[in-house]
Amino acid sequence: MKSSPFMRLLMLEKYVHDSNISEKDIRETIADIEELKNDGELFTEDEYKNLSMDLKNRQTYVKALCLNVAHTCNLSCEYCFASQGKYNGSRAIMSYEVGKRAIDYLLENSGHHRNLDVDFFGGEPLMAWKVVKQIVAYARSKEKEYKKTFRFTFTTNGMLLNDEVTDFLNEEMYNVVLSLDGRKQVHDHLRKTVTGKGSYDYIVPKFQEFVEKRGDKEYYVRGTYTRNNVDFTNDIFHIADLGFDKISMEPVICDPREPYALTAENLPDIYNQYEILAKEMLKRGEEGNGFTFYHYMLDLSEGPCIQKRISGCGSGTEYLAVTPWGELFPCHQFIGNNEYKIGNIWDGITKQETQCQFKESSCYSKPKCQDCWAKLYCSGGCPANALHATGSINGIYDFSCDIFRKRVECSMMVKVAESMRAMKKNIQSTAQ
Repeated sequence: MKSSPFMRLLMLEKYVHDSNISEKDIRETIADIEELKNDGELFTEDEYKNLSMDLKNRQTYVKALCLNVAHTCNLSCEYCFASQGKYNGSRAIMSYEVGKRAIDYLLENSGHHRNLDVDFFGGEPLMAWKVVKQIVAYARSKEKEYKKTFRFTFTTNGMLLNDEVTDFLNEEMYNVVLSLDGRKQVHDHLRKTVTGKGSYDYIVPKFQEFVEKRGDKEYYVRGTYTRNNVDFTNDIFHIADLGFDKISMEPVICDPREPYALTAENLPDIYNQYEILAKEMLKRGEEGNGFTFYHYMLDLSEGPCIQKRISGCGSGTEYLAVTPWGELFPCHQFIGNNEYKIGNIWDGITKQETQCQFKESSCYSKPKCQDCWAKLYCSGGCPANALHATGSINGIYDFSCDIFRKRVECSMMVKVAESMRAMKKNIQSTAQ
């Protein structure tokens, strides 16, 4: 039988072998599910399609900004979508005046939102360290006046981490993203310094010290996998073995002609890697040394509201990116493409027609998404990735869709396995 989310339930056998549930029971249940699926009786009528039409006319307010405080970088990563931090333009550091005005713009246009998010991004934002501290202080000074709370996120390559920076980030940042691709040979192959040296040996001790001091506050280590390391689970396990327990690993997005580009021919190996990851996560969890993987953190009972599941990340409407010069783009991945420069922090949105394209984009605006079982988890996919792959923010990047579905499938398997394991332990403890 063709592999499907339901077939993954067979992997649960080892977690229930001591219970009254037999392998035969599981196989028969899967057969029943597949029969219902083939007869079109498994899924309820789609009740959200009409709601998606209403979302086109909704009033939106900005609740998050990505502040590109540094259009420069101290690394020269070969796969960098931002052209080593310059975004196909000139090197620049955001001034305090621009940063201050960006905070004011967010406060003035956030409407009813009480919690506001600001992401410090680059390039390498630690190269704008002074202005970062000034912007944070200014934003904090406005919280009481506007009755709003700022949550800051910081993404760094770690090269400039020191005690002062660590203490500040751990005090002020709601979340910190640390860039590490995994094994030394993998990381150093594409994440080099401007002099051509690998950065692994320099940043790993800094990251370990940072996370130790961070305590129970949010962070995650984010890596990128390419054609060079299709066995990327080994990089995830390596990161976990270094002591990091919150991990994300993303497929590279680049021109398909690049030597490190992933293609459809890599999909079988990628699928297998995600299955290996799921099994190993369950094993390590049972052994007491588990870790979380960003894309397997699936909330089946709650999670985002249906409006968010339909409309996605909010790029171009609720989420905007600000350049060092105060220009507004739908998100950081559009910076450098002036067709998508939609305004500035002084005049606001000046290209409403472009913004409307993002407001109307959802999993229901794309015909190919209609019959996809995962559409309310991806919300139609990333507009930036769609633009890069197809030339339109409403296009379908099939390769990304295939990977996304596989990750949701495996995350469901992990979720069910963990639930059954917990249920089994409860039954055993009750019987004692």
